[in-house]
Amino acid sequence: MANDKNFKVKNALEIGGGVKSSLGTIAGNNIDLTTGNYFKDTLTANTTYTPRTPSDAQSFQLEVTGGATQGVSNSSYDTKLLDYGSQTNYARGIAWKTDGSSFYVVSGSTSSTRKVYQYNLSTNWDVSTATYSRNDDISAQSTSAEGVAFKPDGTAMFVVDRDNDTVYQYTLSTAWDLNTSSYANKLYSVASRETQPHGVRFSSDGTKMFVIGHAGQDITEFTLSSPWDVSTADYDSVFSVASQTTTPTGFDFSSDGTFMVVSDNQNPPTVHSYILSTAFDVSTASFVDSFNVSSYVNNGDFQDIVLGDSDNKFYVMDNNDDEVNQYSAVGPTATISWPSSVKWPGGITPSAPAAGQTDLYTFTTDDSGSSYYGYLSGDNLS
Repeated sequence: MANDKNFKVKNALEIGGGVKSSLGTIAGNNIDLTTGNYFKDTLTANTTYTPRTPSDAQSFQLEVTGGATQGVSNSSYDTKLLDYGSQTNYARGIAWKTDGSSFYVVSGSTSSTRKVYQYNLSTNWDVSTATYSRNDDISAQSTSAEGVAFKPDGTAMFVVDRDNDTVYQYTLSTAWDLNTSSYANKLYSVASRETQPHGVRFSSDGTKMFVIGHAGQDITEFTLSSPWDVSTADYDSVFSVASQTTTPTGFDFSSDGTFMVVSDNQNPPTVHSYILSTAFDVSTASFVDSFNVSSYVNNGDFQDIVLGDSDNKFYVMDNNDDEVNQYSAVGPTATISWPSSVKWPGGITPSAPAAGQTDLYTFTTDDSGSSYYGYLSGDNLS
């Protein structure tokens, strides 16, 4: 019987199943055979393809280019870094200007280094092109700054302090220019929820604030009744990262709030990633994968992480070498699955193509689409 199925597939190719005749469309994961008999797709997530068949469709082909799902397990070092050691040896947190043209480092511990330092880049998102610009002294409020974040328009800055268990808010009269920063006389104590805060982030609309910390080994979510006003914060929910790390030091969200990364200061220093089924709702987060950064970050010195460049990059801080290192963020290879109505030679389903590789699959039916015989007719065509 297996030989008969293989013969039917190969015979379909000989008759003309391998000829591009009519390019069809894929709606969601449904291969709509009413629109053609040759289909193209690029994987961006784990996908189950399902043929939708008119009674007169006997064969079709699907060209698939491999890709990666959200995650970090296949990430790579870009051989690019920012050395901030000439400004401070006590850096703890990092943040980006939204267009990638400026970079900010917050420092604490000693009175002379309780500052936020600004770096301007000649090439957006490339930390190796950064040069020091200016700083803002925050010592009047903070004694041990651990994290920094900005409003997307650059008119507000937020610093979380570990010793005071407090988030402080600052106003920038000229967007993104630390020379124009002043304390806004607004703060929020997170002490009732986290006594060792290490990082702070916000939802894109400013209605949510998030704090990560050692004591709870979790990320705590707060709702702001007035967007971008920390004094209006109120506890919402919490997400534990204890299954991955007991020493979380930083975190960040993708721009749409559905993806999150966490810096792990254990041995070895590691980046963990999570998917949020509801944007900016940490109670819906689930663990995806991890990536070891010990080649460029010292054990015990991994202080923060931030996403950038349309979430295609992440940047990690090592406060021993006084460096921010740049990585390309790449998740695991996206997989392909098929309904039980699709049969393969020997019962072995072919693997999905690797990222950037293109494979060709051919399908034929002799029962008006109740079942299909599949065949990998082209391997690594690109």
